[in-house]
Amino acid sequence: MKIAIIIGTRPEFVQCTQVVKELNKSHETILIHTGQHYDYSMNKLFFNELKIPEPDYHLEVGSGSHGQQTGDMLKKIETVLEDSKSNLVLVFGDTNSTLAGALAASKLHIKVGHIESGMRSFDRSMPEEINRVITDHISNILFCSTKSAMKNLKMEGIRKNIFFSGDVTVDTLENNKKLAEKRSTILHEYKLKSKEYLIATIHRSSNTDNINNLKNIVKAFCDIEETLIFPVHPRTKGVLKKYNLWDILEEKKSIKLVEPLGYFDFLKLMNNAKKILTDSGGIQKEAYILKVPCITIRDNTEWVETVEDGWNVLTGANRKKIVEHVQYFYPECIQKDVFGKNASNKIAQIINTID
Repeated sequence: MKIAIIIGTRPEFVQCTQVVKELNKSHETILIHTGQHYDYSMNKLFFNELKIPEPDYHLEVGSGSHGQQTGDMLKKIETVLEDSKSNLVLVFGDTNSTLAGALAASKLHIKVGHIESGMRSFDRSMPEEINRVITDHISNILFCSTKSAMKNLKMEGIRKNIFFSGDVTVDTLENNKKLAEKRSTILHEYKLKSKEYLIATIHRSSNTDNINNLKNIVKAFCDIEETLIFPVHPRTKGVLKKYNLWDILEEKKSIKLVEPLGYFDFLKLMNNAKKILTDSGGIQKEAYILKVPCITIRDNTEWVETVEDGWNVLTGANRKKIVEHVQYFYPECIQKDVFGKNASNKIAQIINTID
């Protein structure tokens, strides 16, 4: 088959790595990069480090409102799919690239496979929740990372071609963890010792576009006395500067504000962190896979298993809760390994059996 793979953001770069390798054994793959993340360090550097093939098409959509960005992608992806005569389109997760790719394929009567299907936060105010729900309901093959994702789909009346594949991120992390430890010098550069620092990421609109939430998070970070590495998303940096919060973070000696990092540097930082603070769905999952305690600065999560298993805790943008969990939250049980293994291989095998 000729399989078009739609990607546009950091999590999708990570997710597609092993899937592309497995599919290329039996099929022709076409990589379509929407350009949703257009910053070099969140884009080309990931491709180089993860050895992802150069995209066959780079749509260069860039930033914009959700509607504008999704609409631009939809128009451009449709043209590429018509030209390439693809038999199947694969999309990942819950981004605007995901939704645009699925919609474009569906309108052209091309089968859609959704990897990381069935995840639900049950919060329709999140753009990501809308993206994943719509994508699931127009997909023809649904690959689930967890058993609860399969249950979510069945509760919504989706019962055909649902598969528990496990999560492809496990494959990528396992294949690159040792390489990152060997190649990255990030700990030396910032004079860090393993398990003696925290790492934080903040980018969700529920935090960056809500000034009260953002102020609470900044105050919490300043209350923390341990070393905190904070790779700052470009949009987050802009908002912090707009509301005069950037200087407050800069003045705190224990906080190290850094530019977005390449894959190996960030993986090494996560793997050696004492704890991870984030509002990212993907990083919650990666923290769990790496066995690093995670503090999620959200009121809900689609990765419910990580919370149920005791390795992830939800604090919202509550200053007191964030600080308390930095001090006192430690997992008390061995993980249940909820994300499986060899997901990329399983996905390729399933695709080979689908008419």
